[in-house]
Amino acid sequence: MVFSSVTFLCVFLPVVFALYCVIPGLKAKNILLIAASLVFYAYGEPVYVLLLLASAVYNYFFARVIGASEKAGVKKTALALAVAVNVGVLGVFKYAGFAVGSLNSVTGLSLRVPEIALPIGISFFTFQALSYVIDVYRGQTPYEKNFLNILLYISFFPQLIAGPIVKFHDVNEALSHRTQTLDGVRTGLRRFICGLGKKVLIANVMGQTADAAFGADPGELSSPLAWLGAACYMLQIYYDFSGYSDMAIGLGRMFGFRFKENFNYPYTALSAQDFWRRWHISMSTWFKEYLYIPLGGNRKGKARTALNKIIVFFCTGLWHGANWTFVVWGLYHGFFLLLENYVPFPKKLPKALGRLYAWAVVCIGFVFFRSDSIGAGAAYIAGMFTGFSSGSAGTALLMKQLTPWFLFIFVLAVLGSAFLEKPVARLRAMAYGQVSGKAAAAVRVALDVLSLALLVWCLMRLSTQGYNPFIYFQF
Repeated sequence: MVFSSVTFLCVFLPVVFALYCVIPGLKAKNILLIAASLVFYAYGEPVYVLLLLASAVYNYFFARVIGASEKAGVKKTALALAVAVNVGVLGVFKYAGFAVGSLNSVTGLSLRVPEIALPIGISFFTFQALSYVIDVYRGQTPYEKNFLNILLYISFFPQLIAGPIVKFHDVNEALSHRTQTLDGVRTGLRRFICGLGKKVLIANVMGQTADAAFGADPGELSSPLAWLGAACYMLQIYYDFSGYSDMAIGLGRMFGFRFKENFNYPYTALSAQDFWRRWHISMSTWFKEYLYIPLGGNRKGKARTALNKIIVFFCTGLWHGANWTFVVWGLYHGFFLLLENYVPFPKKLPKALGRLYAWAVVCIGFVFFRSDSIGAGAAYIAGMFTGFSSGSAGTALLMKQLTPWFLFIFVLAVLGSAFLEKPVARLRAMAYGQVSGKAAAAVRVALDVLSLALLVWCLMRLSTQGYNPFIYFQF
């Protein structure tokens, strides 16, 4: 089940939210949210609910052993086992087939490639659970004695299948002491509907054109079509994923939780480094705190720092999927981060050129992310720079995409992702009650009305169109 589905919007969420509002007592509310989260996960993965429950059990156990023991050796052993089990489970379910297939390709062997269905969201809830155990070991958070709190932390449906990756100490207090307020529900619902609109009205439209371009025969792929497809995919993945994060943050707020922001206008970045400070912040922070810094960070010389960054971006790419295209995408970004460290030319560029440079780096990199193979990605990029004589077929396919509705949404998507940061920030401050006064109150009422209209519009679109992919669903 995904948030942008009629089943979730018209059945699951209204029923769960209504029950949450009428059930007295925080313990009963938590049990309701656990049950709802397990049903939410079981809707698409009935068998793998057991895996989710197992993750909660063994991570709860490891954290208790670490937190309760006074012996350093016991703590280290428990931590090592926790890392091994979590990474091992992730490796078996997500990378076993990829590893065997790669081995067969390199060695010429014919080993049977295991066909294991990928549990939805396994990368997210595994990283989230692992961060809890590591933080307990570091003394940054106390271990939780109440298993139900850990189960809710790991399985909570708003951020279960696609993040943001939430740290336990960020929600620890809310698990045991939180209040649901009318203002929180109001702002959370507005945020959820905003994310839904980004997904349904923008990401889906951009995705259809991206699919047409990436699915075109190489002989039909003209440079204008290739660039349009790459730009549309770049916008699709941003509005798809940031829209989902908005929905998760909004849902959390409706139930009394506050999740941190996961995106900060990444397409306004002036360099690759700046992009990664703004894109998928919870994942970037996770790799920094739990991999880059333990490897030594930048404390052991330039050569070691460069190696650490390459390792981090290799893992970042691999985390996104069991395909060499993701690895290439990760290493590609690692290369540009190292380049900017040693050749700091982006810092000397005018702001407009710096933004164009970062946009080009990110746009071209996403071609590998979107492609089925490295060869297909390389061929597509070649088409972006050399496909100036593809003939009438490429031109016809390009013109087919340029409908008035597409052009309107494309312009809206570009403006919203890169040029409206300050106006939206002022509007959000009024929406969240950070600005008082009659004008701010009027804005909040207007936003309520517009949100209701947007929700109706999204429901109408969802009920009449079958195209509704979710890119990060596979991770």
